[in-house]
Amino acid sequence: MAKDVEKTEGINALGAKAAYNLANVTKTKPQYGALTPKWLTKFLEFKGLETGLFRVNKVVEGETPLDVLCSQTKKSDIIPDGFVQYETEPREYVLNNISTIINVNTAIEDVYSAPYDQVQEQLGLAIESLRERQESQLINNDDYGLLKNVADSQRIQTRNGAPTPDDLDELITKVWKEPSFFLAHPRAIAAFERECTKRGVPPVVVNIAGGNFLTWRGIPIVPTDKLLVDGLKNPKSQNGKTNILLIRTGEAKRGVIGLFQAGLKNEHSRGLSVRFRGIDDKGVASYLLSLYCSAAILADDAIAVLEDVEVGEYYDYD
Repeated sequence: MAKDVEKTEGINALGAKAAYNLANVTKTKPQYGALTPKWLTKFLEFKGLETGLFRVNKVVEGETPLDVLCSQTKKSDIIPDGFVQYETEPREYVLNNISTIINVNTAIEDVYSAPYDQVQEQLGLAIESLRERQESQLINNDDYGLLKNVADSQRIQTRNGAPTPDDLDELITKVWKEPSFFLAHPRAIAAFERECTKRGVPPVVVNIAGGNFLTWRGIPIVPTDKLLVDGLKNPKSQNGKTNILLIRTGEAKRGVIGLFQAGLKNEHSRGLSVRFRGIDDKGVASYLLSLYCSAAILADDAIAVLEDVEVGEYYDYD
């Protein structure tokens, strides 16, 4: 008993170290610091596919539309004729497969699943990791990634390196038909805020889908760390270059849309299946997680990019 008693400033009482053994510990679920809000997949409109294939049929557009007869006083009784030509080899998208396998010892699951179910926690973290990879692929994939598929005519450079209001205005001229949102790294957003502060034109903040976003010309600026700075999510250097995207989303608007496989077996959520693979002779349960995704740009003017954005420009406001 003497070991369980401590004397503090003359008080003879049970010590905290011994009392700890009788106490219930309130605990959190596993905290995974790499997780982000993944706003891109929340702002982007998605379309479900039947067979994992998506063909974008485009019209071959000339400099002028079809000739039409539009006159109160007819100059001719002959109505102009013609037709609209389609691309003969339209682009097709095949869904990308992002997969992982999670193993859980059934003995661990049986004994240590209160208050949190070990299988559900493992699966939950794995699913969040797949969703993080999905957002990264939507932006950076060599085949369907948004950055790689911006038309040359939709690419512009910053005037002086740092992202200025003038630069974002220039982006809007490229995606002027109902632009939906800007997409930028948090460092790029901070750099834009500094430029606005320098000019005395602070951006308006709005609440959308539970998040607070800066806006420019009424268009929200959505953060993501998947638009890399010098190839990194979290660059250590104060300086660095990145890109800012402006996107119009929606199939009806001929915009950018995300693609997923609809009606999956063992579907957990949009485009994601979770399959139980069985238990091996060592008592390890196995689960296969598969996420099917891609993205399509339905019209060239649905997206534009501001390139070579410098994030390390600072000012003395005194």
